[in-house]
Amino acid sequence: MTYSIVARDPETGEIGVAVETALPGVGRLCPWAEAGIGAVATQALVRVSHGSSGLMLMRNGHSAPQALAAVLAGDPNANIRQLGMVDKDGNAAGHTGANAIRYAGHHVGVGYSVQANMMAKNT
Repeated sequence: MTYSIVARDPETGEIGVAVETALPGVGRLCPWAEAGIGAVATQALVRVSHGSSGLMLMRNGHSAPQALAAVLAGDPNANIRQLGMVDKDGNAAGHTGANAIRYAGHHVGVGYSVQANMMAKNT
C-alpha cells in the first residue's frame, strides 16, 4: 500500500509532501517540494522525472493543474501513474491512471491532493 499527500497551509503558505509505502528508499523517488513553488508526489510505477518536471513548470508560472496536465501529456504510460501536485497559491491537482495498481484513487480539495494505491477496497 502507498499513500501520499501534497498540501499548502493557507495561513502560513508553507508547502509540504508526505508519503508512506512498504518499499525502502521511497524518499528518493516520490516526494518533491520547493519552498515558495510547490510540491509533487509521484507514485504507482513511478516516473521520477515527473517530480522535477512538475516543479520546473510551477517555477515557470504554471499552476499545479497546468503542470500536471503537461507532465501527463508527455507520458505514454500515464494510465499507470499516480500523481498529486499543489502550487504556491494552493491550487491542487491529482491523477490516478485507469490502470494504476488496484485499488487506487485520489481526492483533491482546497490546497491539497491525497493519493493511494494497493488499498484493501476501492477508494
